[in-house]
Amino acid sequence: MKIFDEIESEVQSYARAFPRIFNRAKGEFLYDEEGNEYLDFLAGAGTLNYGHNNPVFKELLLDYIQADGITHGLDLHTKAKGQFLETFNEKILKPRGLDYVMQFTGPTGTNAVEAALKLARNITGRENVISFTNGFHGVSLGSLAATGNSHHRGAAGVSLSGTSRIPYDGYLGDDIDTTAYLDKVLSDSSSGIDKPAAVIVETVQGEGGINVASVEWLRNLDAICKKHDVLLIVDDIQAGCGRTGTYFSFEESGIKPDMVTLSKSLGGYGTPFAVVLFRPELDQWKPGEHNGTFRGNNFAFVTAKAAIDTYWSDDVFSKEVMRKGEYVSKRLQAIVDLYGEGNFTTRGRGMFQGINCVNGELAGKITHNSFKKGLIIETSGADDQVIKFLCPLVISDENLKKGVDVVEQAVKEVCAGESSIPEETDYFELSKVING
Repeated sequence: MKIFDEIESEVQSYARAFPRIFNRAKGEFLYDEEGNEYLDFLAGAGTLNYGHNNPVFKELLLDYIQADGITHGLDLHTKAKGQFLETFNEKILKPRGLDYVMQFTGPTGTNAVEAALKLARNITGRENVISFTNGFHGVSLGSLAATGNSHHRGAAGVSLSGTSRIPYDGYLGDDIDTTAYLDKVLSDSSSGIDKPAAVIVETVQGEGGINVASVEWLRNLDAICKKHDVLLIVDDIQAGCGRTGTYFSFEESGIKPDMVTLSKSLGGYGTPFAVVLFRPELDQWKPGEHNGTFRGNNFAFVTAKAAIDTYWSDDVFSKEVMRKGEYVSKRLQAIVDLYGEGNFTTRGRGMFQGINCVNGELAGKITHNSFKKGLIIETSGADDQVIKFLCPLVISDENLKKGVDVVEQAVKEVCAGESSIPEETDYFELSKVING
C-alpha cells in the first residue's frame, strides 16, 4: 500500500475502514489481490443496487464499446441517450403517472442537487431553502448548505447560507408532527424564516442514520408546500432506484414531488450518472444556463436502460426486494432483542435498514469485527452509531443470510466484551476458512 500512502490525499475514508487492495468484484462479492473474498454490504454507498459487474449490463456495454459507440457527447443527441429516455419514460414515469422532464447534470448526486436548488431559486425568485436535521445532500457548497452534518460543513471554509433547518420526522419524538411547526413558521411573517423557494427532503435519511419519514408526514409536507406555493424536492439519490422496494422511495406515500434528484444506482453499473426530474412547466432554463462537461455519460445510458429493462419492466423485482427487506427486518429485530439490552433499535425500510447501537464506538467495533469475518459494512448517523445494511438488491437469499449471520456474531462478541478472533490471527488464512 506504499503508493497510496505516498500519493493519495489524507481525505480518503473508506480505505481506512477497509484497508485492503481490491482488484475484482462480482455480484455481491469483492476480492482483494490476495484472492480473499468479502461479502459487500456497502455496495458503493448504494451505487451498486444490481451488484458488481452485472452480467447482463456488462455484455451490452461491451457490445456498445466494440461498436465504437459514443463515449462522450456533452449534451448532443445520441442514440444511447434517446433509447434511455424512451425506456425511462415508458417503464418508469408513465406507469406511475409522473409527468417529468429530465435534466442531465454533472455526474454525481451533488451536481443534481445543485441544479435543482438553482432552478427552484430562479423560478420563484426566492433564496431560502428549507432542509431538515440530519439531512445529507452533498458536499459542494450549495448542497452542503442544505446538509446537516457538522463534520462536512466544517470543511467548507466559508459561511454556508441560504437554508433554514427544520426538525425531521421523529426528531422531537414520535408524538410531535414537525410539519405542523413548518406550517406555523411559514404562516407567520415574524417567524424569522423567509418564505423558501423549495423544501428538500430525503424520505429515508441514509447518511443521517437511516431515519425514515412516515407516509403521513410526507403527505403533510407535500400539502404544506402546496399551501404556501413552495416547491418540493425529493432527494432520492440513495433511497431511489429500488432501495426501499419501489423504484422511487416516495411512491408509497402517493405524493408527486415537483422535483426529484437521482444518481448512484441510476446508471446501474457503477457508472457516474445524475439527473433532475421536474414538472414540464418548471423547465424555465435558458439554453446553456446550467451546463457541465460530463452531463451526458453514454456508457451510463446503456447500462441504465438495461437496468430498467431487466428489473423494472414489471413488479417481480420490486416484490423480491420487499420480501428480502422483510427478512432483514425480522433478523435485525431478533438481534436487537437478543443482544441490545434494551438499548439497540432497528430502523429503515425495504433493503435500506440498520441497527442503532447508541454510540459510534460500539457500532465501529461491530463493523470492524464483521470485516475481520469477511463482511464489508459501514456506519452512518451523526455519531456513526448506526450499522447500515446496504447490500446489492440482487443478493441471493443464501448470501443475505450469511451476511446478517456475520453481523449477529459480531454483535454477540462485541456486546459480550470478547472476540473469538485473536488480534494476532492471520486474517487472510481465516478468511479462506470462513469462505470455504
